[in-house]
Amino acid sequence: MPYGPGHGTVGRVIDANDLTKRYGATTAVDRLTFTVRPGHVTGFLGPNGAGKSTTLRMILGLNEPSGGTVTVDGRPFRGRPRGLRHVGALLDAHDVHGGRSARSHLSALAHSNGLPRRRVGEVLEEVGLATVARRRIEGFSLGMKQRLGIATALLGDLPVLLFDEPLNGLDPEGVLWVRGLFRRLAAEGRTVLVSSHLMREMEHTAQQLIVIGRGELIAAESLAEFAARGTRLTVTVRTPEAARLMSVLAEEGAAVRGESDGSCTVTGMGADRIGELAFRNRVLLHELSPRSASLEEAFMGLTADSVEYSAGDAR
Repeated sequence: MPYGPGHGTVGRVIDANDLTKRYGATTAVDRLTFTVRPGHVTGFLGPNGAGKSTTLRMILGLNEPSGGTVTVDGRPFRGRPRGLRHVGALLDAHDVHGGRSARSHLSALAHSNGLPRRRVGEVLEEVGLATVARRRIEGFSLGMKQRLGIATALLGDLPVLLFDEPLNGLDPEGVLWVRGLFRRLAAEGRTVLVSSHLMREMEHTAQQLIVIGRGELIAAESLAEFAARGTRLTVTVRTPEAARLMSVLAEEGAAVRGESDGSCTVTGMGADRIGELAFRNRVLLHELSPRSASLEEAFMGLTADSVEYSAGDAR
């Protein structure tokens, strides 16, 4: 579809090459290399403090890299005039003048970036704020501010869109709306990068993933590839002869853990093999249920060593 002023055709990409940001002795982003392509939603994931927001700010030219490069459509974003004519972004939904109305806020941005005023009404309608457009932003809920931030990103009708934690404060209806919006934008051929620390939400929205931890790249691949690499198969077993079965399975190389509800969790062996061994050893089974770990569990497992603070650190 045609985009707003000065954008041309679809196909713009975000390219990072050895992108690095240091603050004194602290390395916030460490030699990140990735590409974000149009046509699908790319989830940008990592624990809190992983360097996601710093990376987004470097993409937008708000922070200068200490090393490496990042470009949008082959050019650094820093120095581009009228930024809303090139990339639409939501970085901080609270970073608005509370005394202004939603309409006046968007109107000022449209004027300063040379965008048509009609876009103000269009995006307010699209994000569901048309009926409160003249209310002061200071009276908005967090979810309403998130919608206004998304409206700001959409104002220029751009081929490249960045969203930092866009689901914060949204109710379930709002979350479903955002998921559908991002999928539609990507289906139109736009480049859509969504930063989040919530794998559970991204598995419903993203097709591609960039996962970082402590500023370093952990994965850059499709959602399906990430799931296959990160998940592990477990089998839940219930039997009145748990001790005997655990001994049999351990001898065959499986890892078996007794649970508080009386069941056993088996890893390293499939349900078919467990059933065969139970039958051969005359062990009665009440349950034999294979289970794949969720994508959120895969995310937690792959990023466990990259979490800045864990519950055990607080002492």
